[in-house]
Amino acid sequence: MSTAVYLDNHATTPVDPRVLEAMLPYFGERFGNAASRSHPFGWEAEEAVEAARGEIAALINGVPRDIVLTSGATESDNLAIKGVVEFHADRGDHVITAATEHKAVLDTCKALEKAGRARLTVLPVDREGRVDPDDVRRALTPRTVLISLMHANNEIGTLHPIAAVGRIAKDAGVLFHCDAAQSIGKVPFDVEALGVDLVSLTAHKLYGPKGAGALWVRGKQPRVRLAPQMHGGGHERGMRSGTLNVPGAVGLGRACALAQTEMAAEAGRVAQLRDRLHAGLASRLEGLTLNGHPSERLPGNLNLSFAGIEGDSLMAALPDVAVSSGSACTSATLEPSPVLRAIGLDDEASHASIRFGVGRFNTEADIDRAVARVAQEVERLRALSPAWAIRRRAAS
Repeated sequence: MSTAVYLDNHATTPVDPRVLEAMLPYFGERFGNAASRSHPFGWEAEEAVEAARGEIAALINGVPRDIVLTSGATESDNLAIKGVVEFHADRGDHVITAATEHKAVLDTCKALEKAGRARLTVLPVDREGRVDPDDVRRALTPRTVLISLMHANNEIGTLHPIAAVGRIAKDAGVLFHCDAAQSIGKVPFDVEALGVDLVSLTAHKLYGPKGAGALWVRGKQPRVRLAPQMHGGGHERGMRSGTLNVPGAVGLGRACALAQTEMAAEAGRVAQLRDRLHAGLASRLEGLTLNGHPSERLPGNLNLSFAGIEGDSLMAALPDVAVSSGSACTSATLEPSPVLRAIGLDDEASHASIRFGVGRFNTEADIDRAVARVAQEVERLRALSPAWAIRRRAAS
């Protein structure tokens, strides 16, 4: 494990040592419950949580009071979508989303639809994975209560035109939820400039701990109201009951603070490493196809189809290079990626695709080693592949 190259930073990131350092005291001597208002142990914990709320809000140009702390982006997505649909049931029941959304959004929407509590429109995307804002506008009805659209796709890295959709939502008086778990901390995200009303984020995608996340809920213009999904104590302004994970909140806050100061430089460095990876593989291998938008994408994302091989076979041959074939939430299934299908790839190309996620702690040496090992194994697998032999004969 210690010698393997980790290039799966979209699945999760390692905790930054500076984040861990900030968290450690709250596992030990500062162990108070942030809801205990009668003694210094609780006051200290509450102060730490409020400081973290401020750090999270600052990264997205939000207001600290509008940060609802959760266990991660999946809970945040559920709270946003179910909370809006249930609260506004007397006004409408129509939800608009896209075919390439994370399962935390799509499965939540489909569960509401199956229960008869929502009508769902799932919009297509183009070959590069982007929703057309005009499709969003055309999908609106008088019963639409929510648009839910991710900022950055977790498999192909494509960035949606969120600001354009935000303007459409605002003009229509429809609430706009954005799952920004993959993008916050990697690229700029301003809730006011983008015109969003609810934003999901999670710590473990930006070098913080697992099990800590947040939902930003717009407090005014308009004030967003949600039906809570967990009851018992009325924590988080009544939107999310439960004892707060103080160390996790501190870790998320510290991770956001680091991202705010280092994001621009880090994005440039990570993008250079990603391009080095792409160029290195392209120089040694033919039959590569980039999946996703060539420029409007996360700086660390590289999703490639390798003609003539099975992606699972390539991953099995690379125990020393950690990559994936798609979302960590769907990697156990043998079905082709729904995201790659949505952008028009056939089953063969989908099964031949690998997602590389370059991150903060990768080096040029990591990239060069990955290029060498991936190219070596692709060449070996192609030598055994009848499909590749047929392709070569057809090309000659």
